[in-house]
Amino acid sequence: MSLVRAAIFAALFIFQSLSMSWAQDVTLTSRDGAVEINGTLLGYDGEFYRVDTVYGELTVDGSGVLCDGPACPDLQAFVAELRISGAATMGDVLLPALIESFGVKAGYSWKRDAEDDAHIEYILTDKSSGAVSGRFYLRITNTDEGFADLLANEADIVMSLREIRQDEAKRAFEAGMGNMKGKGRSRVLALDALVAITAPDNPVKAITTPQLAGVFAGQITNWATLGGPDAPISLHLTNANTGIGQAVEDRLLLPVGLSLAANVMRHPTTRKLARAIETDPFGIGISSLSETGNAEKLTLSGGCGFALTATRRTVKTEDYPLTAPMFLYLPARRLPKLAREFLAYTRTPSAQLVIRRAGFVDQAPEEIAVADQGDRLANAVTLAGPEISLSEIQRMVGAMRRTARLSTTFRFEAGSARLDAQSRSNVQQLARALEAGLYDTRRLIFVGFSDGNGSAQANREIALRRAKAVKNAVSTAAETANLERITLETDAFGEAMPMACDDSEWGRQVNRRVEIWVE
Repeated sequence: MSLVRAAIFAALFIFQSLSMSWAQDVTLTSRDGAVEINGTLLGYDGEFYRVDTVYGELTVDGSGVLCDGPACPDLQAFVAELRISGAATMGDVLLPALIESFGVKAGYSWKRDAEDDAHIEYILTDKSSGAVSGRFYLRITNTDEGFADLLANEADIVMSLREIRQDEAKRAFEAGMGNMKGKGRSRVLALDALVAITAPDNPVKAITTPQLAGVFAGQITNWATLGGPDAPISLHLTNANTGIGQAVEDRLLLPVGLSLAANVMRHPTTRKLARAIETDPFGIGISSLSETGNAEKLTLSGGCGFALTATRRTVKTEDYPLTAPMFLYLPARRLPKLAREFLAYTRTPSAQLVIRRAGFVDQAPEEIAVADQGDRLANAVTLAGPEISLSEIQRMVGAMRRTARLSTTFRFEAGSARLDAQSRSNVQQLARALEAGLYDTRRLIFVGFSDGNGSAQANREIALRRAKAVKNAVSTAAETANLERITLETDAFGEAMPMACDDSEWGRQVNRRVEIWVE
C-alpha cells in the first residue's frame, strides 16, 4: 500500500508541476533583472501586458520588461484583438455597421468572416502597409451569455439590453474586473424602446401602461377588458435569458410589484416574436422598436388623455415611458489602442448617423422648435391644476418662445435622486458637445419639472434643485470646455407641463425631468 500511495503522490506531484509550468506560460522580467513576474498571459494590447498571477490580475507596461515563454506575443507583428459578446439585437446589425464604418473612417480595409450566425470575425487591414492591424470577434447570443463570457474571460465587452444584475456585478468585482456599476464601466451605445405589438387587424390600438403590466402579469386575460373582442389574450415574449425579456420584467412589472404570468409563449429573438404576433389574431407581445416587423405598434395612453407613441423623437427625449438603452459593458482593464479608438468613434457624430441608418435611435442632440411642441403647450394649459397660476404658465410660454428644446433630457431612477442610465450617458454626451464648442455664445437653460404629487410650490423647489444638480454634473464633466463662452442657467416650472398621467409610477417618472432649452 505504501508503494502504491507513494506512486500516486509522485504522479500527482509531476502532474501539478506540469500544470504549474503550463499555467505560468510567461515570465516578465524588468530590464535590470531585479523584478520577475510569472503568470498566465491574459492579453497584450500593443503597449501593456495583462497577466494573471498569484497576486491577482496585473497590468504591466511592456516597455519596461522582457517577455519569455511560449505565450509571449510577436512584438513586431502585433494584431489587436477585441472580443464582443451578447445581445443579438445589437450584434446582428448595429455592431457590424459600426465596425465597418469605423474601418472606412480610420483608413482600414475590412473583411467579414462568419463561422455561423452566432460567430463573426472582422479582420481590419492597414491600407497603406497591407498588414493586419486588428481582429474583432462578435459572439451573437443574448445578454446573459454576454455577461457569462465576460466572467469567463472569453469577452472584453458585453452587448446588453438591460443594466447589469447585482450578482453579475459582484462576481465581476471578485474576478478583478472592477465595479461594473461604477463610472466608465458602461456606456449607452444607442437607444431602443419596449413596444407592445399585436396582429395588424386587432382592433385595439392603444393601451395604458398599467393595463399592459396587468396583461403580462395575468391579471387581464380577455381582450374585451381592453375594448376588443371577447377572446382570450395570448402572451408572447422573448426567452427569459434575453435582455428584452428581462427588461420587460425590470421596467414594466417590478415597479408595481407584479410577476410575469406563467403562460407566456417564449421566442428566441424579437424578430421571431414579431412574426409569431403577425399570425396570432389574439396575441400581444413586447418587442424592441427596431424589430416589430409588420405587427401593429400600440400607443401607450393614459386616463388623463395623454397618448404616447414610440418614435425616434419620443425615445430620444425619453418622453416615451418604456425607453430601453442599449449598453456596452467594459471591465476595468486596458483594451488595445485600436479597440479604444473604435469605442471613441462610437460617440462621434458620424457614428450617430450610422446608428440612425441601422434602424436605432441615436443620441446626437437635436433642437426642437417651439412650433413643434404644440401638444406640450396644450397639455400644460388643459391639465394645469388650481395651484398653477395663469401667470406661471405665461412665464413658461414666454421662455419657450425664445428657445428651442434640446432632445437631450435628464430623468431619474424610480424613488431616487440618481440619474437613470440613459441620463448618465446624456451628461457625457452634452459635456462633449460643450467641449467641442457647439454651443459657444449661446444660452442653455436647465429647466426642472416634477410630477403632481404634493404642493406646487414644493414641487417647483424640488425641480429647481434637480436642475441645478444636472447643470453642475454637466459642467464638471465638460473638463476642457471654455464655459466663459457659454451662458448656463437654471429654472423650474414644477408640475406645470406634464408629459404623462400622474396616475401611474411610469407617468410620474416621465414627468420628473430636467430639460435643456437653448437660445
